[in-house]
Amino acid sequence: AIALWSSKDWHAKGRQLGMRQWRFALMRGVVLTFAQYFFYLSLGLLSFATASTITYASAPFAVALAVPLLREQVGWIRWASVIVGFVGVVMVVGPGRDSFSPAALLPLAAAACYALTGVTARMMDDEVPTALINLYSSGVAALGSLLLAFVSTGFSPLAQLSDLGWILAMGTFGGIAVLLLIAAYRMTEQSNLAPFSYFGIPIAFVLGWAFYGETPWAELFPGALLIAGGGLLIVWRERQARRAELMARGALSSDDDL
Repeated sequence: AIALWSSKDWHAKGRQLGMRQWRFALMRGVVLTFAQYFFYLSLGLLSFATASTITYASAPFAVALAVPLLREQVGWIRWASVIVGFVGVVMVVGPGRDSFSPAALLPLAAAACYALTGVTARMMDDEVPTALINLYSSGVAALGSLLLAFVSTGFSPLAQLSDLGWILAMGTFGGIAVLLLIAAYRMTEQSNLAPFSYFGIPIAFVLGWAFYGETPWAELFPGALLIAGGGLLIVWRERQARRAELMARGALSSDDDL
């Protein structure tokens, strides 16, 4: 809501809250509900770094989903990056390994849902502000999460007052993160920002070690490197394609950078 209110374009167009594809926007909210549910559920069953790392499979999932949903032509480089990323995911998930847990499939399902919300966002009308799309999706996700709490486990009393403080802190950090991401996406291309998201893998490892004493080296490596490598290869290919498109239109010279 804050991001939408700060959008000059939204004010200039009469502060419209309705949209033609409102049913589609609500459907994205349902998918986002399950994405968050699967991810938060996995945090209680897996090491923090492992659950966080597996969700980075959203990048190869997004490429695979773009073919049937957006009718994109995906070349061999991006398909190769998808394969590399999924090989990394399989290594981290560890099917057939003694330490394998079916819970590792939860962040993988979350990654697929996050990728679906990202791909379907590109199917929305161009004139609809990004913040309005997010407002629809986040509103449905909030209601969906409340419903899931009743249906799945119900509510548990807070063990101590400090728990409420941690919950409020988590919501505050998450809200600030979303606002920063929206602001960043409005300033530059998504492909310019994607490489920085992979800093989340070492950050998750450090935070898991600092807060929970977890050091899942055997689970994460070298699979995490393949996940990041596959994602970065996708980013590089998109930048190259974007550069070629701009040069074809004469908007970029061979000496310019994106």
